[in-house]
Amino acid sequence: MKNILSLKDISYSYNSNKSVLEDVNIDFKKGKFYTIVGPSGSGKTTLISLACGLDVPSSGEIFYMEESLKNISLEKYRNKFVSIIFQGYNLLNYLSAIENITAAMNIKGIKTSNNKEFAIDMLNRVGITKEQGMQKTLTLSGGQQQRVAIARALCCDSDLIIADEPTGNLDEETSKEIISLFKDIVETENKTVIMVTHDTKIASMSDETFLVKEKSVNKLFYK
Repeated sequence: MKNILSLKDISYSYNSNKSVLEDVNIDFKKGKFYTIVGPSGSGKTTLISLACGLDVPSSGEIFYMEESLKNISLEKYRNKFVSIIFQGYNLLNYLSAIENITAAMNIKGIKTSNNKEFAIDMLNRVGITKEQGMQKTLTLSGGQQQRVAIARALCCDSDLIIADEPTGNLDEETSKEIISLFKDIVETENKTVIMVTHDTKIASMSDETFLVKEKSVNKLFYK
């Protein structure tokens, strides 16, 4: 199975003297659901920022589909190949849920026969009705806003979805529904999901889990 994302000999330091990650090597396969766990301040967000192309390593190299991000360019990688889901949703509150999605599609240059209908269909898939989709996102609940953020990521048609604690602000039942949605996306669309979580129960539901601790990243085995 081909690696969709590989981190090779990755190290990262702040201000050239505070080391956060050292000699990290991870391969992520296509069509898998991964979780990343670790203590607060261990470097989980740094790892995700590197994987998203939002930051660059101090040393080492990152590959997407076996091509270096240095060759792809970070801007192209972020725009075309990876979708990011933030804990804070990062939705435009003055726009409706549908408009949030179509705006993201326009930015990424994605055109369908009808982007609005495409967005409505995707919202329905994640449990948001057309009526809810027409509401401004600030009127939706936290769980609904997270579903909109997931629908936005799916509409951008990236094979790689990276999520930074998307269930961190949600109740247990809604969190389970979001994880079930991720698992369904992986299984039915052969996408790769990499998700940071602090919840070991959620982590145990993924295909593989990595622990970030003491500047290193190691695979955990729950099953």
